Amino acid sequence: MFVQRTKVLQISLLAIFSAFVVELIFGLISNSLALLTDSIHALLDSVVTIVLLLAARMAIKPPDAEHTYGHGKIESLGGLIGGIAIFMIACFFIYESINRLQSPTPSILPGLFAVIAGLYTIGIDIFRLILLRRSIKKIGGATLKADFYHAFMDLGSTLVAIIGIVLVSYGLYYGDFIAALILGVLLAILSVKLVYKTSLDLTDIISPELVKDVRSIVSLTEGVVDVGSILMRRSGDTIFADVTISLRGDTSFDKAHKISSDVEKNIKNKIPNSSNTIHFEPNWKDVPLDAKILDIAKTVDGVKEVHNVSTHKTKGKIYSDLHVMVDKEINLLSAHKISEIVEQKIQKKVPEIEHATIHLEPFVTIPDNFNLEDTETERKIAAILEKYPEIKKVGRIVSLNFKNILKIDIDCSFDKELSIEKVHDLTSEIEQIIRAEIKNAVITIHPEPN
Repeated sequence: MFVQRTKVLQISLLAIFSAFVVELIFGLISNSLALLTDSIHALLDSVVTIVLLLAARMAIKPPDAEHTYGHGKIESLGGLIGGIAIFMIACFFIYESINRLQSPTPSILPGLFAVIAGLYTIGIDIFRLILLRRSIKKIGGATLKADFYHAFMDLGSTLVAIIGIVLVSYGLYYGDFIAALILGVLLAILSVKLVYKTSLDLTDIISPELVKDVRSIVSLTEGVVDVGSILMRRSGDTIFADVTISLRGDTSFDKAHKISSDVEKNIKNKIPNSSNTIHFEPNWKDVPLDAKILDIAKTVDGVKEVHNVSTHKTKGKIYSDLHVMVDKEINLLSAHKISEIVEQKIQKKVPEIEHATIHLEPFVTIPDNFNLEDTETERKIAAILEKYPEIKKVGRIVSLNFKNILKIDIDCSFDKELSIEKVHDLTSEIEQIIRAEIKNAVITIHPEPN
């Protein structure tokens, strides 16, 4: 859009500069003071358009180390300068109109050349107004608005000059000055509005309704628990939004990233010219205590996996148990230090936990692909299982070999009247015996009622 604006302003500059040249030449030929004055105004308008053009071109520059949000504000600055220039010219028109109303009747009467030059300038101004009006509707921009007001002012001043020429010819010497006074007041009002708007843009003002809409969009996005601060600012055509959202504390990183992407997409659908940055933070308010403890333990360096997290309340105090897996190659001292850090972190972030009991386990990565079954290993396991009368039936024994790791799955049937605690103790004992017999084994026993 910035590129389109510069092209429009270039066309506008060429048009108004041609009007200056024509009015200057024909004003000198016809000895028309009004036309010469209007040519000076056209020259000033050309200078202001050059300022606006430079501002629009500088706004095209991409973000850099010193302008991380880009250079869009330069266009607002250009609009501010243009608005101030319009206001000063309008004040000059008002002053000149009042001054000339009190002055003697002019003695120099312009001729046909002055009218021809004035008509040419009117044609140029109408062309600029149509071009700029269409461009403002299509691409917007403070620089185009400022140049549009300049074109409007130039058209008005030229009409006043021609009216003055005609009225002077018929003896109505003050009609043009009264028209110029009205035009000056109108342009002063327009310029003040432009200066006010561009000044607000430079102070990063943003519509409260727009912020409210963004908050509503974010809060309605699935997965968002709460909406925090929303910081928004405009730079040129782009609206920058910095949004903080709260997600459930046990939300995985992948899920959190997806929710953030959904938030960004939803804002973009509502505000196409927005550039959004989404920050997410955990919210543990409605998250189960077990899930919170699980998440805390996983963040400790050296922890490979966490499972079997449970909490229970006794005599008004809350206790926690969890199984923490660490590298199987590290020694007991190192593993114990990790468990201490886990416990300290849990008690710091969840002060209602009286004590956390950490069960350390070796972590073994289970590959996705195994080689063929190891029948020799399966015979050894069957021999171990025969020593347990509590096992009523041995089902499937699958032993898959991968380099130096054995993945062993065992199906066993127990008396259906046995307590789950007894079954758990038996399966844990069997796993330990198999692990002592077969090194680097990852064992899973599936107990079933007989």
